[in-house]
Amino acid sequence: MAASLGFPRFGDKQNSPQFEDYLGLLLEERDRIGLTDAIRQVDALMITVEPSHSVAYVAELCVMTPYHYLVTLESESHFTHILRIDMSAPDILVREVKDPNVRGIFRSLNEVYPIGAVKPNSRYMGEVLRVTDPHAVVDLQKARDIRFFNQDQIRKLELPGNMAVVKPSPYTHNIVAYWERPESDIRVYALGWSSIRDDMQAAYEGAKATQKQLGIDELLLPIDHLATRIYSQNREAAILEYLTLSSYYYWGSYDIADQNSSTNVTKSVHYANELESPAKVFTAANHPYFMNHLLTESPTEAFVRNFGPRLHHIAVAVKDGETEAQANIDFVVASLRDCGQKFLLDVIGSKEAGLKQIFSSASEYSSLIIEYVQRFGGFQGFFTKDNVAELTHAAGVEESLRALQKEAQM
Repeated sequence: MAASLGFPRFGDKQNSPQFEDYLGLLLEERDRIGLTDAIRQVDALMITVEPSHSVAYVAELCVMTPYHYLVTLESESHFTHILRIDMSAPDILVREVKDPNVRGIFRSLNEVYPIGAVKPNSRYMGEVLRVTDPHAVVDLQKARDIRFFNQDQIRKLELPGNMAVVKPSPYTHNIVAYWERPESDIRVYALGWSSIRDDMQAAYEGAKATQKQLGIDELLLPIDHLATRIYSQNREAAILEYLTLSSYYYWGSYDIADQNSSTNVTKSVHYANELESPAKVFTAANHPYFMNHLLTESPTEAFVRNFGPRLHHIAVAVKDGETEAQANIDFVVASLRDCGQKFLLDVIGSKEAGLKQIFSSASEYSSLIIEYVQRFGGFQGFFTKDNVAELTHAAGVEESLRALQKEAQM
């Protein structure tokens, strides 16, 4: 039986006594009833974009990451484009609504936020988790008061019919889906008609030609972590909820006091290597927005107030080593900058510290940032405190500018 409380704790963030009590109770129960063993890795990530944006976004991802376009699934109201690296890393499902006037629950999660409403169909939806017995997992989760879409709702939402889908979290606005897949079997999504679209294939081939020409195609690795931004008051609840829904454990939290923020990490019990099942990071302000005039304004809280709780960035790992006498991450970033990709800051960190990182500018199509991270010499730490402070500040500057631009348009 898995032992979810047997991992070392990192970080300096102080949690409430209630959080620590419930953390132990939740994980002990999860292990005891078999959920930890039954829920395995992240098998897929789901992202939705505006109509006509999917070709450009898939091309962008295929330049900036190691993903490949595989196939398009067409249902009545949506196209779902499947991107894959291999069966050891999660797929990305890029979902595109055909009609900009189609309304639904995922759109409504954007529309109440001033900048989120600008692109109401663009957001990260959540993860698909592989399970060994979906019926048992769903029954156990329903007994813990987890609420699921019924099959008729899944059909109307045009989500894959071979998934059990949890309703959006009140804390992160993300969903989690469960499906059964023997680890030796290929991933197949029960949704619509399958085809390889000519426009998508051409965009993919062009992106991979660019990637190869830049010399970065062999340097990019799968996803290292996924970072969600949430309201300050929801930090502990969001962490505990994700541990309830998954087989992840609480790695720890760091306080970034000068940015009025904290970074909180959960990782897979079953897969020590994040490239097989990405870490899930939750970033929250230390204090709510109405304390800003008394304290330091939090870029994290500002982001959530403008966009809503949602995924902020996808971190892609960079192979350790050097290319042309510079760290691989520096080579990757310089190459992408040469072809027009913008970044929020220069690469930060050092080989001596064990870690270098950088944020791209937010995607025009998904509003998501791509982070690159290179670990040196088998460095096991998740991040350095100085790095996180600089990344948080840089993202906050860009998000403040976007908020000002939105106000100017109103």
